[in-house]
Amino acid sequence: MSLKSISYEDLSSNFDEVEAGLSNREALEEANRCLYCYDAPCIQACPTGIDIPTFIKKIASGNLKGSAKTIMSANPVGASCSRVCPTEELCEGACVLNHATKPIMIGNLQRYATDWAMKNEQLLFTAGEKLGKSVAIVGGGPAGLSAARELALLGYDVTIFEAEEKAGGLNTYGIVSFRLPKAVSYWEVEQVKSLDVEIRTNTRVGQDISVKEIVDCYDAVLLAIGMAHVPSLGIPGEELAGVYDAIEFVKETKTKPITDTLLGKKVAVIGAGNTAIDAATCSVRLGAENVKILYRRTLEEMTAYDFEYEFAKQDGVEFRWLTAPTKLIGEKDKVVGIECMKMELGEPGEDGRRRPIPVEGSEFTLEVDAVIKAIGQSRYLDLIEAFEISHDGGVVTIDSETFQTTNAKIFACGDVIFGKGQGEAMVVSAAQQGKQSAYSIHQLLVPTMETV
Repeated sequence: MSLKSISYEDLSSNFDEVEAGLSNREALEEANRCLYCYDAPCIQACPTGIDIPTFIKKIASGNLKGSAKTIMSANPVGASCSRVCPTEELCEGACVLNHATKPIMIGNLQRYATDWAMKNEQLLFTAGEKLGKSVAIVGGGPAGLSAARELALLGYDVTIFEAEEKAGGLNTYGIVSFRLPKAVSYWEVEQVKSLDVEIRTNTRVGQDISVKEIVDCYDAVLLAIGMAHVPSLGIPGEELAGVYDAIEFVKETKTKPITDTLLGKKVAVIGAGNTAIDAATCSVRLGAENVKILYRRTLEEMTAYDFEYEFAKQDGVEFRWLTAPTKLIGEKDKVVGIECMKMELGEPGEDGRRRPIPVEGSEFTLEVDAVIKAIGQSRYLDLIEAFEISHDGGVVTIDSETFQTTNAKIFACGDVIFGKGQGEAMVVSAAQQGKQSAYSIHQLLVPTMETV
């Protein structure tokens, strides 16, 4: 059935996971293709350093719990990453079989093992012997969960302060359910909670609990607060009904009943990152008749992963390159159109990317029923400044080796340090930074003990 001809009753099923996992036979056949390289380049290409040959060999031998534990030991959000990692750029891209046949389906095998562990309700780890030290983690997304898991294994009393109703951050709320179901993120959260980690949800630091109380009551603090809402476009008409924040738009499809709000309508998504792709493909699944992504640069500058771009094209999403919105047009306080200008690329800016320049006299108007803003995310500046640590426009200043901020007691990792040349905005990178932060905190608090 075409997504363009769906009825209201069909909408919810469009958010079921798109890609089926490997069957038992497929997984065994694929696992047995692996060469189990001694000096495996796939391990080097994985930001969390998963021992890929070992977990695949355990699948081949039928030890699925051992396989899942190998994965999750290295990557506390390894089940989510099996679905959302750009594997063709990372582990699979480094597979030696690229030079002969085709790479091992590492991501799919990782999903196979972790899916087995989820289905069989496995708890893979036990907490370490208590050290009598406590750590507060602000933010329960991939970075915060990874740090909490490592610290709990080392014997710390860990408390996560999470503003949302559920922990999991981006994995729970920000990635579309047909790519990453909430149940996967919930399972990863349970793996962390099972280590006696306290997760205080619906607790916004600075409002429900003071920054001073956290800093005073814990031996160390880790900021893993991610990023905030989509910033303003800075053009007239943003206050109109039918204009959405992409982050909130995706979140609603994961937390509220699916509705027919966009059925038969025309949608424009502004931006070309992974969140823009998610907003566009969500719109298609909500029954939008036509979905356009407007981007002021070209395909080469697009920040979305290649597989996300291909996925959107398969869904019929239209891409308008070198196109920038200048005004949103409304009737009766509802958006009905978007004025745009064609752009051309000029000289590179400070970030090395060529700057888009308006083409004089190139104005045109698109008829739309909804506009979704997906031009990046703002920062939690007030919270960062409440901790009295240095930052550059909301990018927290850290020691690149220890993740320590300008306050020796406070560390930071994940999206809050992304930008200005520091880190990569990937779930798997956030997980690795969480682990590294945990080891640095351990070095600070128990310097005579050996870290992992």
